[in-house]
Amino acid sequence: MACFLVPTAAAIVTTAAGKKASEKLHFNWLNSMLWGGVAMLAIEHISHGEFVPYPPFLTAGLPEVLPEMARVGIPMTLSIFLIWGIMVTVAAVTGKRVKYIETL
Repeated sequence: MACFLVPTAAAIVTTAAGKKASEKLHFNWLNSMLWGGVAMLAIEHISHGEFVPYPPFLTAGLPEVLPEMARVGIPMTLSIFLIWGIMVTVAAVTGKRVKYIETL
């Protein structure tokens, strides 16, 4: 129903923060993963009739939306951040390794 609202909020924050962050952090990767997930989930929710283009937009009420956001949206967003962290770490480690090999 509304699990896509959590990564949407995270994507808005990281898009704004990414403009000031170091290029080494690859915020473009994180933003691509978050916005892509939001688009995919929004399309899926629209196709199932859970999200409509007119008020109140969500077909479920607040008592159903909040538990889903906590149960699905937060773990999904945290998983995206974890995968991004792994990607940035691997890129940093392999980048250092490549630079070391080039100096030999």
